Amino acid sequence: MTLTGRKILVTGATGQVGFAVARALARDNQVHGLARLAKPSDRERLERAGVRPVAVDLAFGSFDALADDFDAVLHFAVVKGGDADFDRDLAANAEGTGRLMAHCRRAKAFLHCSSAAVYRPPGARPAREQDPLGDNHRALLPTYSLCKIASEAVARFAAREHALPTAIARLSVPYGEGGGWPWFHLALLRAGRPIPVHPERPNLFNPIHEDDLLAHVPKLLAAASVPALVVNWGGSEKVSLETWCEWLGELTGIQPRWHETPDTIASLPVDLTRMHALLGPTRVAWRDGLRRMLEARAPALLRR
Repeated sequence: MTLTGRKILVTGATGQVGFAVARALARDNQVHGLARLAKPSDRERLERAGVRPVAVDLAFGSFDALADDFDAVLHFAVVKGGDADFDRDLAANAEGTGRLMAHCRRAKAFLHCSSAAVYRPPGARPAREQDPLGDNHRALLPTYSLCKIASEAVARFAAREHALPTAIARLSVPYGEGGGWPWFHLALLRAGRPIPVHPERPNLFNPIHEDDLLAHVPKLLAAASVPALVVNWGGSEKVSLETWCEWLGELTGIQPRWHETPDTIASLPVDLTRMHALLGPTRVAWRDGLRRMLEARAPALLRR
C-alpha cells in the first residue's frame, strides 16, 4: 500500500510512536490522530504537525465524531497503568481494539501494534512468533502483557469477523526523537541513579529507531491479511541493555551504575526471520540512532 493521498487514522497519536508516525504521514496524507486529548497542548501539538485531532476514549467513549471511511488504520493506542486495574485496562486495550475495528471495518488494512511483552521470557534465544506467550512485564507493568495478549486475540477475531485485513506487529524497543526506553535510562544516568538490570545477563533486546518504524509501516499494511498476520517488529541488530547504556555513558561522559534485581524486564530478543522476509532489514545502526536521539532531545549532553 502506497501512503500518498490516503485518509489514515492513527490512534495513540500523542504517544511516543504514534506521534512520530502521524507527523510523518501527515506530509502526504490526510491523517486523523485519535487520543484522549486530556490536555489542550495535546491537540495543539497534533495540529502543528498537520494532524487532525479526534478526542475519543476507546474504552467507553462515543465514536460519533470519528469517521468510518479510512483507507488505513494504525492502532498504537495503549493504556498501561501501574496500579493493576485490569477492568479499566482490558476495557481500554482489548475491548477498545474490538470497538475500533468494528467501527473502521471498511478500511483496506488495519495495523495493530502489539508488543514483544506477550512472550514468556525466552532467555537468550530469540522469541519466534509461534513461541509460548506469558505474563512478561508484570514486574514493572502489572496489566501490560496480559492486556496485549487479550488485544491480539480480539484483533484476530475482528479480522475474521469483519474481513478486515490485519497485521499484528509485536514491537520490541522503539526509540528516537520521541524518546523511548534508552531515554529513560539516560534520565537515570543524569540523576546519578543506578539502572535496574535483570541478574540473568546479558539483557538482550532489538531496539528499533523510529525511522525504520516509518519505513516498515507501508509494508506492514501491504502484508495485512485475513486471518491476521503476526510478525515480530524490531531492529535487525540485537544489543544488550547494558551495552546501550555504556554507549550512552561514552556519549555523555556519565558512567552507568547497575542495580541487579529480578523485579525488572528480563532479556527479550525476538526472532526477525519473518520480518526480514516481509519488510526487509532495518537501516539505522543502534549507535547512530542513540546519538541522533541525544542530538534531538539533549544536544548539550553530548561530549565534544
